[in-house]
Amino acid sequence: MTRPRPLRPGDRVAVVAPAGPVVPELLDRGVAELRSWGLDVVVGEHVLDRHPSLDYLAGADAHRAADLLRAWRDPSVAAVFCARGGYGCLRTIEHLDDAAMNAMAAAGPRTLVGSSDVTALHTLVGARLGLVTLFGPMVGTNGFLDHPANRDHLRRTLFTPADTRVLRGPDAETMVGGVAHGPLAGGNLSLLVSGLGVPGLSRPPDGAIAVVEDVSEAPYRLDHFLTHLLRAGWFDTVAGIALGSWHSCGTADAVRAVLTDRLTPLGVPIVWELGFGHGPHQLTLPLGALATLDADTATLTVDRP
Repeated sequence: MTRPRPLRPGDRVAVVAPAGPVVPELLDRGVAELRSWGLDVVVGEHVLDRHPSLDYLAGADAHRAADLLRAWRDPSVAAVFCARGGYGCLRTIEHLDDAAMNAMAAAGPRTLVGSSDVTALHTLVGARLGLVTLFGPMVGTNGFLDHPANRDHLRRTLFTPADTRVLRGPDAETMVGGVAHGPLAGGNLSLLVSGLGVPGLSRPPDGAIAVVEDVSEAPYRLDHFLTHLLRAGWFDTVAGIALGSWHSCGTADAVRAVLTDRLTPLGVPIVWELGFGHGPHQLTLPLGALATLDADTATLTVDRP
């Protein structure tokens, strides 16, 4: 997998909204933060749009895709930040056909930053363009704006990635011991289920370390998603699993019981609550990068920045 270069002060970056509607006040604060890092920020033409009839979407599908494609093809843009998740990326990628993906590939590597619903874009860009992408906090959300540690970890991952090779949140624990090595793959659990069978959204490569999290899903829903992925063979060849946060998914005990029941029979190393996802602790993960999961110490170490 190709690693886009680290960012430098003065770099131009673009903010797009490929999924849900963006709150203008949060966007303004996020853009100001990026500019305080020395970045030249451009905002996509349709970022503040609203879909004419579906209020859970940030404008028309074609417009969201066009903003992403325009930013990616701009030779002056070094990174593309997603303003927020929500819902909509599966609809956006309907407009990223072979011609669009070929144009993105020809433009050269860019850094893609986002999480949650952006899982669909991570999977597509990773598979079609062979790029490492960053699963991390989004600039138009409270997870980025109200938590300095999350912002700092993203900033250091972008500018000085050698400083963020070892990942471990404050609540990380061993669920199943052992050590695994492989590329990071995954993201938001419900999006991984939704991507099954969708062209371009491939399953994890053999020997991958699966990273999985979700938000606002009842324990029985998590059971449903995990069972579906297990029956579909999504976990068949993973070498280890790093679990993220399960914010608003029920009590920690209830969620852990489901994950233990569904995942520990796989017999691979598993870490509980590594510190990424929708919770207050949002570490930035480089999807596609090779890493070592040491479940005994509850750490994930990226091979190369």
